[in-house]
Amino acid sequence: MTLTPRTKKRFIAGAICPRCSEMDKLMMYRENEKDFRECVSCGFHDEMRFKQNTRELDTRVNVVEEQVAEETQVLILDPNVSSNKH
Repeated sequence: MTLTPRTKKRFIAGAICPRCSEMDKLMMYRENEKDFRECVSCGFHDEMRFKQNTRELDTRVNVVEEQVAEETQVLILDPNVSSNKH
């Protein structure tokens, strides 16, 4: 594969090479609309493939306010009604 002079390679922090198991030796770069990774220690390289259309799990942080309002249950308690029956 021939890299263009303006191809930017960036290290992937904390990544471990699948061949030599060295940490922080993998670089990634983009060429012809594809992502690649390459180890500077052992020369390993391959194309990185990412899963498409993965749905993010709902959490309290990423839920839209409208969804929260729809799911909120409201109880109205009447203070004049006694719960103790004699």
